[in-house]
Amino acid sequence: MNAFALVTFVVIIALVWLYAWRKSRNIDISTAEGFFMGGHSLTGLSIAGTIIMTNLSTEQLVGQNGQSYAAGMEVMAWEVTSAIAIVLLALVFLPRYMKYGVNTISDFIEIRYDTFTKRLISILFMFTYLTSFLPVVLYSGALVFNKLFNIDEILGVDPLIAVAICAAFIGAVGVLYLLMGGLSLSAFSDTIYGFGLLTGGILILILGIVTLGNGSAMDGVHFIRENTAEKLNAWGAIDSDYVPWPTLMLGMLFNNLYFWCCNQMIVQKALGGKNLKEGQKGALYVAFFKVFGALFLVLPGIVAFNMFDGGIANQDDAYPSLVSAVLPEWAYGIFAAVIFGAILSSFVGSLNSTATLFSLDFYKPIFNKDATDRQVARMGKIVTVIVGFISIIIAPLIAFAPTGLYNVIQEFNGLYSLPLLVIILFGFWNKRVTAQGAKITFSFHLVVYIAAQGLLAEINYLYIFSVLFILDCFVLWMSTRINPLKEPFQFQANLNKVDMTPWKHVKWVSAIALLLVVIMYTVFSPVVLAN
Repeated sequence: MNAFALVTFVVIIALVWLYAWRKSRNIDISTAEGFFMGGHSLTGLSIAGTIIMTNLSTEQLVGQNGQSYAAGMEVMAWEVTSAIAIVLLALVFLPRYMKYGVNTISDFIEIRYDTFTKRLISILFMFTYLTSFLPVVLYSGALVFNKLFNIDEILGVDPLIAVAICAAFIGAVGVLYLLMGGLSLSAFSDTIYGFGLLTGGILILILGIVTLGNGSAMDGVHFIRENTAEKLNAWGAIDSDYVPWPTLMLGMLFNNLYFWCCNQMIVQKALGGKNLKEGQKGALYVAFFKVFGALFLVLPGIVAFNMFDGGIANQDDAYPSLVSAVLPEWAYGIFAAVIFGAILSSFVGSLNSTATLFSLDFYKPIFNKDATDRQVARMGKIVTVIVGFISIIIAPLIAFAPTGLYNVIQEFNGLYSLPLLVIILFGFWNKRVTAQGAKITFSFHLVVYIAAQGLLAEINYLYIFSVLFILDCFVLWMSTRINPLKEPFQFQANLNKVDMTPWKHVKWVSAIALLLVVIMYTVFSPVVLAN
């Protein structure tokens, strides 16, 4: 990165922060609602921006393009089919969460089941964020940032030291973001970074295609179809290691429903909306983004395969190599700022959720029952600093076990994602389901999941998810039939904290989003492009 690019990078970061600070300075972050939920002031656009940027980081930008480099467009399922789950968030999950006035997913679990199950869920969320998501985002982000912009060469240090410095810098900025502006400040900056990521990602794709076509985009597309048409097929083989097509509406859908509708760090952003209407608008903006996200999170990997004749040994080097090959030198600072924003946003989003869970689910009800609203917010800030510091310390250590640690944690997520989804769905619609049934379902899932990890290791885990979700539903249904609540459960009325009038366009906009999913899978199939 030359001097001009470095100056551009610093100026953009400073301007985005200034914009976000000015937009969020009217929010009182000395209160719990202000610090954790943005004072329920977020609009649809800011909700969409912060959800998108919490979800997207270098793991997706580099990882999914790396997978498409190896396997083709089938990995776009992680992006495109997410729109189905996000539509259900807007239509089904979000209205209920807001109606019951919850700030966390575990709040809903306590209202519908019991405190023990609530705290179990909170502990699982916090453990996952602290040991996996936060350090991995810092480490993988710093690793890619160093690879793209040669920070080790600029500083004249060992690459691992450069990664540690980048991770510490990103982590420190993230902590300061939350301390100075809470959820609202990060939400407003995420909106800018989200637009930049979309623009920059599409630009890299276009430049790559034009380069393949020797200056012509149409010739570039023709080149890809002529040489690697099979990689443009989004329908994975039945025995695929990535996304077998039978799992698209089974295991993949169930996994998406958990991530987009039951995951605290995602749902919390939508709950920060000023009303249900803005929450639904924000969610559906995200759905449209995810449908087209494949164009810069997956397709560039295939462009890189054609550009380098499949000669890149490590698939995760595909996207950085493409960026280095096509991005003009003057744009390096701009692109670096966008990448920095993507890493920062994911870190801040998860960090805020961790602080929210501890402060609201443990500090006030257990350690300080008489805590004022300001004391809870103050504890949230203290937890933010502590968790941020721990994440910065852990991040470089992942270099010594990058694959093993990450895989173990991802497998850990599978211990609770599906049963959590099941008990929330039953909690919505089954008035007789009990807390005991929820605990039985969790116990059953734990035993079967661990057994499947050992006995069915050769089977794609999305197939395992497909079967386990159905089994979990059956177990909870049977436990309810055998020992139902004596009196049907009734939620209390008037718990909502915001106006519950739905967005008048929510249904037809949702239908368009679902139609676009079908269109994308038609375009990237043997019927259109992959022939």
